[in-house]
Amino acid sequence: MKKLMAILLGAALIFGLAACGTSNESKNNGGESTETASSGDPAAKIFQQKCSTCHGGNLEGGFGPSLKKIGGELSQDQILKTIQNGKGQMPPNVIKGDDAKMVAEWLSKKK
Repeated sequence: MKKLMAILLGAALIFGLAACGTSNESKNNGGESTETASSGDPAAKIFQQKCSTCHGGNLEGGFGPSLKKIGGELSQDQILKTIQNGKGQMPPNVIKGDDAKMVAEWLSKKK
């Protein structure tokens, strides 16, 4: 019985990991595509590596808020300052330097 449970749990884990990040884009509520890490955009890849655990792989939110329309709420500079200084439970400098600037610019276009 223990072996069967281990096999089932292992299969579920492998299937779950294989399913993560396999689509190039998804549709948000406005019908516009949302880039994901597999889109080839360097900023999207950085976001996927550093931010998607909390903000979702498609910017949909989770532990952290949705960022699908963050560019309509905050300027590029405000987004960069949030990345640098943190906010709420988000720690400061999750992304640094030019990478932070690139992600802030990318997110500022999400409206």
